[in-house]
Amino acid sequence: MPVRILIADDDVSIRHLLRRILEAQPGWEVCGEAANGNDAVAKAEELAPDVAIIDLAMPHKNGVQAAREILTTSSSTAMLLLTVQEVSAELARAAREAGFRGAITKGSSNEVVIAVETLLGKGTFFDVEGSLSVNN
Repeated sequence: MPVRILIADDDVSIRHLLRRILEAQPGWEVCGEAANGNDAVAKAEELAPDVAIIDLAMPHKNGVQAAREILTTSSSTAMLLLTVQEVSAELARAAREAGFRGAITKGSSNEVVIAVETLLGKGTFFDVEGSLSVNN
């Protein structure tokens, strides 16, 4: 059975780029896309993905708010925060509190595959201020 991944980002070009990167991995498929936080919550509940990659800054509900709701309805979904800003210690803490098991910047497209692999292995993957923290 393939690994099912939900991508939530308000930028369609980012969603397409992530889809290409993720679906190039054997056994991985993007099962859905969301363009805002409300849609991310609804799609996570409807699709029950293995992993949800969620942008921090989205309309209607930011990534942290969406993750809190997803955690209550889809607690088995591993969530990875995606952001344009550098992941600070404060943002990493807020992400963990919201239920994220990882956080990376959008500029680190190579890290998204490693981060998803880590989350699938029940680990955590936080790229905090350029210092990688991975726990398997």
